[in-house]
Amino acid sequence: MKARTLQKDRVNIITLGCSKNLVDSEVLSGQLAANEIDVVHESGKLDHNIVVVNTCGFIDKAKEESINTILDQVELKKKGRLDKVYVTGCLSERYRGDLEAEIPEVDAWFGTLELPLILKQFDADYKTELLGERMLSTPKHYAYLKISEGCNRTCSFCAIPLMRGQHVSRTMESLVEEAESLVKKGVKEVMLIAQELTYYGLDLYKKRMLAELLERLAAVKGLEWIRLHYAYPNKFPMEVLEVMRKHPNICNYLDMPLQHASDNMLKAMKRQSTRTEIEQLVADIRATNPGICLRTTLITGFPGETREDVEEVKDFLQKMRFDRVGIFTYSHEEGTSAHDLADDIPADEKQARAQEIMEVQQEISYEKNLEKVGKVFKVIIDKKEAGRYLGRTEFDSVEVDNEVVIQSSGKLTPGDFVNVKITRAYDYDLEGEVVE
Repeated sequence: MKARTLQKDRVNIITLGCSKNLVDSEVLSGQLAANEIDVVHESGKLDHNIVVVNTCGFIDKAKEESINTILDQVELKKKGRLDKVYVTGCLSERYRGDLEAEIPEVDAWFGTLELPLILKQFDADYKTELLGERMLSTPKHYAYLKISEGCNRTCSFCAIPLMRGQHVSRTMESLVEEAESLVKKGVKEVMLIAQELTYYGLDLYKKRMLAELLERLAAVKGLEWIRLHYAYPNKFPMEVLEVMRKHPNICNYLDMPLQHASDNMLKAMKRQSTRTEIEQLVADIRATNPGICLRTTLITGFPGETREDVEEVKDFLQKMRFDRVGIFTYSHEEGTSAHDLADDIPADEKQARAQEIMEVQQEISYEKNLEKVGKVFKVIIDKKEAGRYLGRTEFDSVEVDNEVVIQSSGKLTPGDFVNVKITRAYDYDLEGEVVE
């Protein structure tokens, strides 16, 4: 150990949870690197002596994964493989007091907005001039762009406001500057993320400004795809769709988590919308922007959910025919208003309901993919794997959506855009060949 302390510190950052956490880790990496501290992201080499675990505290499975990861790192410290273990992120924000008592081997705990305090552990300064600068951990051709922090919504199941606080928008100038910086690093696609995209600007500019932000980002030279994630349906700013139609570099894609379709459940979840209102919104979106790819996420197993509610979700999916659907099983989170309700559906039943709902969507997805066979799409190449290339159309985001499997005798490079004729469809993926 004595010899180790004479060596220069090397920090490994482990990120758990969502893309918003990933951006936080990238910002921390950038700040450490600017202070001439050696930093890596999720290194498996064990050639570092300090670890920062950026945790997730969203649902039970994520919390369990975060705690297990912390314990794994503490075990390495006990064996003399690490000098320091620091923990930050949502789990740390939410349960710091309990965790400090249960895992005393951790050297320090930090909340979600305590980056300057983390840097102090390394005798490093928070460099305000680096605002927006970060060390990317994604492949260099795409990156996430976090446009705001926190959420003002009061959904009964959600603990995010407890961990991330109230909604705070970033200025449009800072976001455009960051987008330009990302392009200089080779980024061609940015995915706009926030706890709630459509609320953007209300705090800073006193009105919803997502459409104006998109106008400015679309003008950034070299930015070929802009993608929208996490748009709340209530009071959706329809002018966003007009901007999307106007600019070819804004993907015809919208991720709008709806969470349920039954009015009983939507009311219990405090979602501020009815099924009729949601169906009308989807119809209006498709009428304004034909061909748009709509992604949504749903929750099953919420307290009091009945078989009729589940059937209503299945009927809703068959009627709406979303392009992409993800599903979560309900997690009973202390501090939320739903925690006062009895968590009355067993875990295996929640899972069975999720599977049942996804079987409906699986068939819809396959049918929609079949419609693409014989058509040509612009595809971005993400990687080469097992002798074939994997890419995405503008209708697919990273990790959560379909991939296009491409057989090509020529060499393709990640970040390349190619035209691909679809030759085969699967439930959730496509196959195709490059055409000139």
